[in-house]
Amino acid sequence: MQIFPTTRLYLSDDHCFEASARITTIRENLVAFDQSCFYPGGGGQPPDEGMLRFSNGEMLGIETAYAELDDVIWHVCKTGLSLSLVNEAVELILNKKRRLALMRYHTVLHVLNTITLREYGGWITGVQIKPDYSRIDFKLENFSPSVTMDLETRVNQVLEENHVLKSHYITEQEFQQRTDLLRTLEARPPIHHGKVRVVEIEGFDAQACGGTHLHNTSEAGRCSIFRTDNKGKNNKRFYIRLDPSG
Repeated sequence: MQIFPTTRLYLSDDHCFEASARITTIRENLVAFDQSCFYPGGGGQPPDEGMLRFSNGEMLGIETAYAELDDVIWHVCKTGLSLSLVNEAVELILNKKRRLALMRYHTVLHVLNTITLREYGGWITGVQIKPDYSRIDFKLENFSPSVTMDLETRVNQVLEENHVLKSHYITEQEFQQRTDLLRTLEARPPIHHGKVRVVEIEGFDAQACGGTHLHNTSEAGRCSIFRTDNKGKNNKRFYIRLDPSG
């Protein structure tokens, strides 16, 4: 069976919540398209959920998505599909509310990880983004409660400064020379066709990242660090919650 790569629309437009597509491959309840707005997961951000709408108006739920090394994004549908649907024109529809929530948290975590590294030398050791809260782990020495308060204050100040977010690509060779783009000492960002995507918060930060983000930091709302845990020697976990009005 011939496999066709999927064009990842979210890489050029984080706010692409619906898209026209053509079915290229079907494997029971797994479906691949020529292009997709579904984020397949990675970097702590979970895959998107949503719907598949056929030309006759019928809808089918897409429970999750994942990527394979051959650049195909597989969409896991609630039921299997007939092979006769290959080449069918369809519409992909994200769960927009959920995606926006994930984008808010992902954007805020960029601000938090940058401040933690700059002010306290904290490197990321783990992250999990959810629609209602998120957590991030840092290798952080000499922690005290005052660190939490300081980080929260600094993060909210940056969020309120209306920094625009944008992305661009650099070559893998250039990336190897740009240690300033890293926030973790172990996991490395995805490299596609010899290029690395860089997400920039204008006037504040730039880091390598393949996820989805807001247009502007002010869209995130206010952030609170509502809990911290010790997760091993010099490893601190921060739990983040955003104001629902953001």
